[in-house]
Amino acid sequence: MSWVNNAIQKIEADFQRSADTHLVALDLPFLEGIDLYLKDESTHPTGSLKHRLARSLFLYGLCNGWIKEGTPIIEASSGSTAVSEAYFAKLLQLPFIAVLPRGTAQKKIEQIAFYGGKVHFVESACEMDSVARQLAEEKHGHFMDQFTYAERATDWRGNNNIANSIFAQMSKERFPIPSWIVMGAGTGGTSATIGRYIRYQQQTTKLHVVDTEHSVFYPYYQSGDKTLALKKGSRIEGIGRPRVEPSFIASVVDDMSIVPDAASVATIHWLEGILGRKVGPSTGTNLWQALHLAMQMKARGEQGSIVTLICDNGDRYLDTYYDNKWVQTHIGDMAPYLDTLLTMSHAV
Repeated sequence: MSWVNNAIQKIEADFQRSADTHLVALDLPFLEGIDLYLKDESTHPTGSLKHRLARSLFLYGLCNGWIKEGTPIIEASSGSTAVSEAYFAKLLQLPFIAVLPRGTAQKKIEQIAFYGGKVHFVESACEMDSVARQLAEEKHGHFMDQFTYAERATDWRGNNNIANSIFAQMSKERFPIPSWIVMGAGTGGTSATIGRYIRYQQQTTKLHVVDTEHSVFYPYYQSGDKTLALKKGSRIEGIGRPRVEPSFIASVVDDMSIVPDAASVATIHWLEGILGRKVGPSTGTNLWQALHLAMQMKARGEQGSIVTLICDNGDRYLDTYYDNKWVQTHIGDMAPYLDTLLTMSHAV
């Protein structure tokens, strides 16, 4: 137990050294009466929302007795969770292997290596889970399995989770109780945490979850069919899944929509002109829908606030989502969506 106790103490000390993430108010004159905020999760030590999840998964594994001194840690990931888990594995001096789809952003691969982790590539996101399980068995390690344990590893009642942080930071704003919180689903763990917290705190806020093309979350939300599966994965790294994951809790979601992949990418290019910095593509998915919800509120004569997330830093994607040739080849034409955003920006 002494090693486990020391490991938990190291993670808790690391948390204590970390400040909370910022809540950024966007200055959008065309949304008069509607205040839009971005919870900037890119400021975590490992640069993404997944830092919270990785910390929770390690504590969950330690407290369940699954992680012991020297235990190899294996994870199936599109990159960001693996980066964050590599950070905590290094903190605890544990071997780490990330099972990633080939084509994952090179910067993420470099960051995993920076923290001492190794990468095992698969051709498709559909293969990640089975390969990670096999590696864990071969190496007598622990498969972290974020897609199963994300919703249960986080304390959704409070304890400075992301929902608790959002409502605390909104408390002094003009409209302190958001009309909507908008976010995408990768594991579904964060949407489960936020949805449960809203109900537990008896808030009037509604949760809108956005899905990508080539993902089953939205069809599952509509049909309830847990057997849904696709043969290819999402083109927006970090969100969307080819199968229904255990951590996605549809019953805590108030509404869902699909955002075209080209719209997600167009939105991050548009947002760069407002923020003066780059963000990851899943942020574009979030913001595209948040803007549309805001415009709908405005059209109905409503006032209020909407909160969504900056999931990670755009510097990870300079050779993909910020490369016009790559976007044209792998995503498609984003020009119509840029035109929509520009038209929206000039609406009165």
